[in-house]
Amino acid sequence: MIFLISIILLVCVMVGVAFLTLLERKVLGYIHIRKGPNKVGFIGILQPFSDAISLFTSEQTFPLTSNYISYYFAPVFSLFLSLMIWMIMPYMSGLYSFELGLLFFLGCTSLGVYTVMVAGWSSNSNYSLLGGLRAVAQTISYEVSLALILLSFIILTGSYSLTDFGEFQLWLWLMFLTFPLSLVWFASCLAETNRTPFDFAEGESELVSGFNVEYSSGGFALIFLAEYASILFMSMLFCVLFLGGNVDSFLFYLKLSLISFMFIWVRGTMPRFRYDKLMYLAWSSFLPLSLNYLLFFLGFKVMLFSFLV
Repeated sequence: MIFLISIILLVCVMVGVAFLTLLERKVLGYIHIRKGPNKVGFIGILQPFSDAISLFTSEQTFPLTSNYISYYFAPVFSLFLSLMIWMIMPYMSGLYSFELGLLFFLGCTSLGVYTVMVAGWSSNSNYSLLGGLRAVAQTISYEVSLALILLSFIILTGSYSLTDFGEFQLWLWLMFLTFPLSLVWFASCLAETNRTPFDFAEGESELVSGFNVEYSSGGFALIFLAEYASILFMSMLFCVLFLGGNVDSFLFYLKLSLISFMFIWVRGTMPRFRYDKLMYLAWSSFLPLSLNYLLFFLGFKVMLFSFLV
């Protein structure tokens, strides 16, 4: 039964990813005041399926000098990891909602770095290698602040399970208590998923297309799906951590759609950052802030215990 529910969840995620691409095209079209390639079928409903068919049926090419096995399997593992993280979604029915869900999330996102690095290296192209190295440095930098913010909330709630966050925010959302932290989390999520303005791994103005420059057809489609599945997951996690985590309500999915829309809004509005400023932001701004909040929550918890005792 659990296996069947997992398959249904993954199918729903893939359908969500398909329609997130349609939403992106629509929103970017309105932001840029232009028409986009989003008109297949009634109000563009068939556009994602048209994209999928065109991607998976186009010719599969690979560089002759590439390390073929790692080149071939890197996108597959990337998508596998992006879908694996969804297993910690805090359903009231249980599913895989185990006690150490947040540690599992951190482990999976850390492994995601390797898929980008291997994809960039195994293509045997200077551009893709540079894109891969940039992505690795960026992801590792922002994972530090993500982990520290998570640690703050783990200290506050006393649990690694995402289900407990929903119960903890029954009367008050954590976003009202920790508004600066929610902004830092959102910016770190943008950097973690290689989205604008932090899309240095795919900087077409200087690296042709970044780490995926040698990928075409199915390989590119898998990398694309993995990125959008990560965006959806990060939106879901934002809602669970900051906006009350009751997954069984319709309002939750409305909030999830709003956060996903914000990812696209940022892409349509912001220019790309400079690389040194990206690193400065991670280590000189976000790290001290998240450390300060961590110490604040520790002090708060100690003070609370001393009052109770």
